[in-house]
Amino acid sequence: APVFKMGDNKQQQTRTKRIFVNDVDGYSSKHIAKFLSTCVEGESSEEAEGTVASPRYGAAFQVVGTVSSASREKSDFLLEQYTSPTRDRLLQCLLACDVVVYNISESATQQQVEEATWALKALHNEMENFKSRKIFILVSTVMTWAMTKPRNQDETDVLITEGEFRRRRPHPRFRNHNDLEKLVFTLKKSKLIGYVVASGLQYGKGENLFHYFFKISWFMQFPKVPLFGEGTNHVPMIHVYDLGGVIQNIIELKPKSKYILAVDDSKYTLEDIIKKISYVLGPEEIEKLPVQEAINMKQVSFQPEELECLSIDLSLDAFIIKDSFNLNWISEAGMVENMENIVEDYKETRQLLPIRIFLVGPPAVGKSSVAQKLCHHYKIHHIKIKDIIEEKIAQLVSGRRIIFVSQTDLFISHCCRVARVFDILQEKLSSKPCRNQGFVLDGFPKTYEQAKLIFSDEDLESQDPMSKRPVCNKRITPEHVLALNASDYFLTKRVQGLPESVAEQLRYTNDEFVPRLTRYRQLSGAEETLLDYFDQLEIHPEHIGTALKAITYKITEMVGVPRNFGLSPEEQDEEYRKKEEERKQKLAAEAAERKRQKEAALAEMAAQYEEWQKNLSEVKRQEYKMLEARCLPLRNYLMKYVMPSLTEAMLECCKIKPEDSVDFLRHLFGSYTFMNNYTTQIQHLEATPDL
Repeated sequence: APVFKMGDNKQQQTRTKRIFVNDVDGYSSKHIAKFLSTCVEGESSEEAEGTVASPRYGAAFQVVGTVSSASREKSDFLLEQYTSPTRDRLLQCLLACDVVVYNISESATQQQVEEATWALKALHNEMENFKSRKIFILVSTVMTWAMTKPRNQDETDVLITEGEFRRRRPHPRFRNHNDLEKLVFTLKKSKLIGYVVASGLQYGKGENLFHYFFKISWFMQFPKVPLFGEGTNHVPMIHVYDLGGVIQNIIELKPKSKYILAVDDSKYTLEDIIKKISYVLGPEEIEKLPVQEAINMKQVSFQPEELECLSIDLSLDAFIIKDSFNLNWISEAGMVENMENIVEDYKETRQLLPIRIFLVGPPAVGKSSVAQKLCHHYKIHHIKIKDIIEEKIAQLVSGRRIIFVSQTDLFISHCCRVARVFDILQEKLSSKPCRNQGFVLDGFPKTYEQAKLIFSDEDLESQDPMSKRPVCNKRITPEHVLALNASDYFLTKRVQGLPESVAEQLRYTNDEFVPRLTRYRQLSGAEETLLDYFDQLEIHPEHIGTALKAITYKITEMVGVPRNFGLSPEEQDEEYRKKEEERKQKLAAEAAERKRQKEAALAEMAAQYEEWQKNLSEVKRQEYKMLEARCLPLRNYLMKYVMPSLTEAMLECCKIKPEDSVDFLRHLFGSYTFMNNYTTQIQHLEATPDL
């Protein structure tokens, strides 16, 4: 729905424009869409002052856009978001917009160019049905100028102006971009106005093309930042938000010129740019390497067309945006002049914020062990006062400032003075590795005065002498102060359990440990303690008992998630390999356990079956014996009473040989004798219930 201002609803409704931007999950289009979503009609960034705030009430533009199917997050600066829409669905979206921005500046792939070409032709075919005039803005790239030569090649420092766009010559990889630019020029005096913006190489807001150089400088893993090629080429560039400002001016001003060159006013070489990145963020040194080496390096993720973009050598003059547009430049002078702000923006955008932790506690409480785990988890630096003094001594010796001096004498002459130790610590905490990633400060300072000397900012204190609250140097002052606590009994038992060699190395022998522990307790009971200093800075210490299980996990919950790039590709491969190996081992163990359980179950079933068979045989044997015992009385009865009468009747039958033997026996058994015998038998049966 359109955005309204109080008291001017109709006017605001007519001024609100709906803008389409393609591929808003990409670096360039995302920040262009973000910029446009915060603009106010007619202000042309006048109130922005170099930054873009969250979308404001009364925004002039409603931005919609497409994202790839891989993008899962909903962009809060978009009014509507379309995930890989069909051509029919996309056309309906384009027809509903007042301005269509197609950005093909980031890639040399054919897909973006083909989609932009289709969109332009589809809108042109529907032009007669437009209710109002629409604007089509093609954001192209200066790579379509890459092969253009000055008219007078004998002169040096000759600028090529955008008025010469008709004789531009594209890089071979960007011929399709050039053809699409020409197609936009065919839109003349119609309901569809076309503009071409030839964008310089874009930078800012977390970086894209220059991200590798920022990242390797931030890590400080190498003594020099690589520069691929000679670096003498002049690179036309523009801040990505300044490019958004150019597009905003085109929408509002509708300039007569249909071809606009979008580059800043810098005339620096690639070497100047990389040197400045290294100086502000990294080791302050660069190393020139062949371009082919960049292709072969595993840690370099440059595509061939990106390396070709970095090798462009053009000096361009964009007079339209300087003379006709109302731009409040974020980086008009270029990347080199504004590198400090761009570096801070890079850290903020990518959330590369240093984590500064200070661990305090009595001796043997486990500060160093916890510090090592935190440094490994957060990929930050472990700062111990002894280590940095030894490092400083090594630097002095290697620099040949002191010759033929023992380390003991060197330590006495340069580090015994407290102020000198504090200077060394301040220098270390202010170093770029600590400023970029952060640190865990282990056990030093120990007193209120020491902390004040290290972390206070004398310049700020001199500006406000009436302030009772200490003023600290925020770049080196810890943001998390963790006080590890344990009883004297617990600490003593822990020390007594250490091997003698370890106790001597850590100064935990009985002669050294007890005085150190006593000294720590005395300092903790002072009128102004170390923790009081941080309380006054409103950095309130967290007290943690070392007897608590999973102490590192508890600390990481308080500090938060890591704020860095995460694992490198090599570390990711190693991590994946370990996880895959652990997964295979787990599956093998589970399979072995299932096999063992199956074999055990089968063995148990076999034993149960064998036992059942034995029991069945025993039951049958006992039943047979019981039947035998029960049959004996009946057998005796038959032999005594039935068989004699039956034998006698059979013999009588054999003698007479009657025609019907059965009838004869029936009559015979019906006689008195047999009836008498039968009665006797019945009486015997009644007297013998078992039968």
